[in-house]
Amino acid sequence: MKSLYLNTRLFLTIGIIGFLFLVAYIYPSILFLVKLLVAGLLAVILVDSLLLFRIKGIKGRRIIGKKFSNGDQNSVNLYIENRYSYPTEIQVIDEVPVQFQVRDTEYKSKIASQKTQQIAYKLRPTQRGEYIFGHLNVYASSPIGFVSRRYQFEPKETPIPVYPSFLQMRKYELMAISNRLSEYGIKKMRRIGQSQEFEQIRNYVEGDDYRNINWNSTARRNRLMVNQYQDEKSQRVYSVIDKGRSMQMPFDGMSLLDYAINAALVISNIAIKKEDKAGLVTFNHKISTTIKADKVGAQMRRIQEALYNQETNFLESDFEKLYALFRTKLSNRALILLYTNFESSSALQRQLPYLRKLARQHVLVVIFFENTELYTYAHQKTTDVTSVYDKIIAEKFVYEKKHIVKDLNKYGIHAVLTAPENLTVNTINKYLELKARGFI
Repeated sequence: MKSLYLNTRLFLTIGIIGFLFLVAYIYPSILFLVKLLVAGLLAVILVDSLLLFRIKGIKGRRIIGKKFSNGDQNSVNLYIENRYSYPTEIQVIDEVPVQFQVRDTEYKSKIASQKTQQIAYKLRPTQRGEYIFGHLNVYASSPIGFVSRRYQFEPKETPIPVYPSFLQMRKYELMAISNRLSEYGIKKMRRIGQSQEFEQIRNYVEGDDYRNINWNSTARRNRLMVNQYQDEKSQRVYSVIDKGRSMQMPFDGMSLLDYAINAALVISNIAIKKEDKAGLVTFNHKISTTIKADKVGAQMRRIQEALYNQETNFLESDFEKLYALFRTKLSNRALILLYTNFESSSALQRQLPYLRKLARQHVLVVIFFENTELYTYAHQKTTDVTSVYDKIIAEKFVYEKKHIVKDLNKYGIHAVLTAPENLTVNTINKYLELKARGFI
């Protein structure tokens, strides 16, 4: 009986019969007819129930990956099979994890006899961690449609971990391998003042430099061939992520920390693909994670697992401890991509002495974030005196961010000021630029 549910069609029929009972008080001659209708309704309900419960007529399953990618659209596929001998109306309710706060994963459809129907939808997580799926509920109705039978599939708790954006990592990896990074706004950089070592001759791909065309091979093979050169290899590239309170700020549902983590995963993978060594450091009031730069096969797995568990807190980050770590344990010259956030010049000035010391020994790139809401507000039209004052204050903060870039450059520190959604592309561009200019 727990699986038996009454449909709207039944309640409408009961309502009509109830109305006829009221009419029978005025016209007693139709009372017998109304009683026959009640008896007929009970018989139809019995037949409807027998049609639904005589066999287990619905089979369902949920197909999802072993893990979800944070900040990306992840596919969920439902397969519903109708084993009844008649077309069946179904209502599917999937119990998605509470973190999504989704209330509309309900699908209605009609499945022909002995057919399977696929239902596909996507979920975009905005936090790393473990998410729990509940049951897959399917409510089946016969052509009569007075009652439904509920079927429940999948375990009551199906956990799935949400990792840093490995989908984004794979996308840029494929673009890098096929030399198509420019399609995502990543600039092609030419090495300045340095020769490159010849690696191989390969087929021309759209976006290749025409100056590298090998005309002799092109003539022999009757298709465009280009010379491929390899960059200097085995440079150390560290992604350093600030986990202090400044990285708590949200944007499009995700914290700045999660944007930094996704970008760090992508740039580490691209660095290894380009034969550099990738490493990871995370810190707040203390050093949390240290993975020395390497390019062994298991390095990306170690970095991904380490990034999975990173969380911010409400303490101020200790840049002195970061400097001490690179001075004592990671002293070999490296490219340091520091993901942090400075909202004001005074916040930068407190940390600038340690950043200057890091820049003397390493190539330091400070990557911090535009306040996109303030930027949008600063470029809106004003309508009254109050909005003029608000706009001036917003413009002051926007200008201060740009002034921070100049302050960093003045001391030989590279800086990237970026909107969160452009973080990955701008970070890759800076990495390729520094390699092309021979800084690393």
